Amino acid sequence: MPLVSVIIPAFNRSAFLKEAIESVLKQTCQQFELIVIDDGSTDNTSEILSHFDGEIIPLHTSHKGPSAARNSGIRAARGDYIAFLDSDDLWLPEKLKAQIDFFSNHPEARICQTEEIWVRNGIRVNPKKKHKKYSGWIFEKCLPLCMVSPSAVMIHKSVFEKVGLFDEVLVACEDYDLWLRISPRYPIYLIDEPHIIKRGGHPDQQSKKVPALDTFRIRALCNILESGILNSYQYEQALNELKKKCFIYANGCLKRGKKEEGEMILKVPITYVQRAL
Repeated sequence: MPLVSVIIPAFNRSAFLKEAIESVLKQTCQQFELIVIDDGSTDNTSEILSHFDGEIIPLHTSHKGPSAARNSGIRAARGDYIAFLDSDDLWLPEKLKAQIDFFSNHPEARICQTEEIWVRNGIRVNPKKKHKKYSGWIFEKCLPLCMVSPSAVMIHKSVFEKVGLFDEVLVACEDYDLWLRISPRYPIYLIDEPHIIKRGGHPDQQSKKVPALDTFRIRALCNILESGILNSYQYEQALNELKKKCFIYANGCLKRGKKEEGEMILKVPITYVQRAL
């Protein structure tokens, strides 16, 4: 049985997919299975997967988005740990070994991520200060924006049994939603060395294809506030972040003449304020 199940969801990413797969197959640690989910691609993704016959486990699904694709991989996974790789990112050769060694040395840990190298349009760039990663109980740090990279994380399979899988209703920010569900329950540790190359800037990035990303973050914040798992301090912090995001989004609506939507969004936090009283 493999120790780690590596999951790559792919939709029309043939320009990047071969390199992503090869970066996993070239890992110095070989205690893994590689599951690649073709999420209903219409390009030559199937042809690329056929080149790796016997080296990967290909799954073919109708197009339902990254959450459903990753969930299909999790359900098929046989490993004790789950690791994800976005189809446009790359792993450095020691990535799996670094995380397996970390879990061996910290048997109480259930989730960890590594640092990363950012490349935009082929040029290395430095992340902004707001993207600084933290280690441990990082729920508050996860509220403003996504602080865990799917390509950098490794998670014990038992975590999904506790918190559930990716929310397939969310067509974007599904990872932000998952980290909000995990971080109040588990410390998320950081290996302070870069082991992935996070590539961006290309036009088919999910963040560029989906408008109004904050609407999905607002929904995720509402979900965690309704979950009943937060202590009073965490609830207050999540509510404050919800107020901020609703205010910013509503102001944008009002500026664009969407008065009804803006006024509706401004009212969203009221329910959760009343619950806190």
